[in-house]
Amino acid sequence: MKEIKIKEINLSNNSPMTIIAGLNVLEDEVMALDVAERLKEITIKHNVPFVFKASFDKANRSSVNSYRGPGLKGGKKIFEAIKKNIDVPIITDIHEEGQIEEISQVVDILQIPAFLCRQTDLISAACKTQLPLNIKKGQFLSPHQMKNIIEKCNSFGNDNIILCERGSSFGYDNLIVDFLGISEQKTFNYPIILDVTHSLQLPGGQGNSAGGRSHQAEELARAAIALKISGLFIEVHPNPDKALCDGPSATKLEDFEDMIIKIKKIDDLVKSEKF
Repeated sequence: MKEIKIKEINLSNNSPMTIIAGLNVLEDEVMALDVAERLKEITIKHNVPFVFKASFDKANRSSVNSYRGPGLKGGKKIFEAIKKNIDVPIITDIHEEGQIEEISQVVDILQIPAFLCRQTDLISAACKTQLPLNIKKGQFLSPHQMKNIIEKCNSFGNDNIILCERGSSFGYDNLIVDFLGISEQKTFNYPIILDVTHSLQLPGGQGNSAGGRSHQAEELARAAIALKISGLFIEVHPNPDKALCDGPSATKLEDFEDMIIKIKKIDDLVKSEKF
């Protein structure tokens, strides 16, 4: 069973769950620092390994008018502030080869977006950093096709791979999570993360932006963690109704702690010697 080392975190399907949590996209430095600090407080309190997540650029948007984020330079500045003041591991997504060298200086994990998971040149450039890669399974891929992506990364000399399930296309503007597919991906012996937030998304559901089912986040999280996986990916926001991107899928920051308490109990059970 592959184990990924991220600072003090041992990420594997047999280890205590790791929570990747944060903002869908960076809106401003003050909010990012406040959210990162609060998430760190909660996860330390409940002894849960934590990685902060946020995007500096949302390149894949429904509308040309959608908010994309502060960009590479602005995002790097905010991540540097989080490193300095909050001192937590950081993950962010990349969309172009030209972003990798600079952003890899301040983050601990690079994320390959679902729509780009088969982009060979992007993956090759990301692999060269030797950072762990969180690779989201494309909504259009069957579970067993992730083996091809693993082999692609291995061929470029990087075996620090995390497989991230984020739902599969189910007709128009809808996603479903195939739990049998998650079990199938576990046979590859790499850490599995479920992206709770984007699995709740209704792509293009509002015409010019995505809809979502944030009220079902806890149900999905509880079901996934029962499969004995490495952890969960959960996006939060202080006020999802006013979020600049993907608010309908985000979990309210004030609800995060209660969710963590409940899913940790399940994780502790399924990873106990008695189970």
